[in-house]
Amino acid sequence: MATVVLALGGSLLRPELGDRHQWLEDFISIVKSRLESGDKMGIVVGGGAPAREGIELARTLIDDESHLDRIGIAATRLNATIIKETLEDGGLEICEVLPESVDEAIEKLSCNGIVVMGGTVAGQTTDTVAIKLAIGVGASRCIIATNVARVHSEDPRENPEAESFGRMTLEMLQEIVGPAEHASAGRSKVVDPVGVGEAVKHGLPLAVLDGRDSWRIQSALEGGEFGGTLIEG
Repeated sequence: MATVVLALGGSLLRPELGDRHQWLEDFISIVKSRLESGDKMGIVVGGGAPAREGIELARTLIDDESHLDRIGIAATRLNATIIKETLEDGGLEICEVLPESVDEAIEKLSCNGIVVMGGTVAGQTTDTVAIKLAIGVGASRCIIATNVARVHSEDPRENPEAESFGRMTLEMLQEIVGPAEHASAGRSKVVDPVGVGEAVKHGLPLAVLDGRDSWRIQSALEGGEFGGTLIEG
């Protein structure tokens, strides 16, 4: 039996991105398969567009970044509720509460097969929450499903010629995303720099993949090829 930790980018829940209903159905099947194999799952869900839009709306009136972070956290918990209720309605037994801290999530995973959560405290994104959870439960790695295919040397939306990586070290990733410091609320990188810092400190491998293709999530959970970036060492 293993405990696997998956960070789901909030962007994966945008209804206009293809058939999200089919994606959710596929995700239920993936989670069910992992439970049937004996695994436990910690699923951490990001805020995506609702978080960014809420933060930008309030930014003209709120100067304190921690207050803006709390808006983002509320959005992550909304998205986490969507995932939780979808899995539960799909017939899966799941922890009844959304943990509000990593320690609470670790405790809940000791007596539940699935725990779903969003953000926790100001100053860290759901990437960091997932990475800390993976470290806390002794997971072999943390899988980060987002809306990009791989880690690039630069933002490919700004530089189409940016180099992509199939494999890289944690230190290389830290150089790309920047120092392990929290920037401003609502800003995102391929992986949160604070979370990368935690992974570097504890030597936790990461797998970054395009979660819009549900088969990639399934393959990564099964230890197979997933066409993204494996980050270790």
